[in-house]
Amino acid sequence: MKNIILIGMPGCGKSTIGVVLAKNLGFRFIDSDLLIQEQEHRLLHEIIEQDGLDGFNRIENLVNASINTDSSVIATGGSVVYGHEAMAHLKEIGTVLYLKLPEEELQNRLGDLNQRGVAIKEGQSLHSLYQERIPLYEKYADITIDCSGKEIRDCVYEINKLLQK
Repeated sequence: MKNIILIGMPGCGKSTIGVVLAKNLGFRFIDSDLLIQEQEHRLLHEIIEQDGLDGFNRIENLVNASINTDSSVIATGGSVVYGHEAMAHLKEIGTVLYLKLPEEELQNRLGDLNQRGVAIKEGQSLHSLYQERIPLYEKYADITIDCSGKEIRDCVYEINKLLQK
């Protein structure tokens, strides 16, 4: 097994589940949003404010396309699926898991989308962002995990079971 790449909407649990999953597998944990912040010496929302959404997406695509690791769980940003090079690379270096969560549960988990550094167009709602991204997550996913109403440990258990097959 090479790497496990987690994709999904902001707030679906990629980073939280990723850390626990990495511990269970004895893998390294990588949060690609943190890699972006380290490289840019700015917070995600600052990059979006200063470089615009297109600039942020370009940076996110480059950073994710350059991840070179093995035996790692990689939690990506929710907008990684806009980067064709990044997704082609990630699919090449591992198994892509889509952590699926209904829109209502996301709404409850998420606070201020802009402060969180969510790549969202001016005036765009969570609903339209959700509708826009779901087909992309489904397109790139090797495995889909329904995390609706589940505890972190339940999602991790389910992932472990699927990976052992």
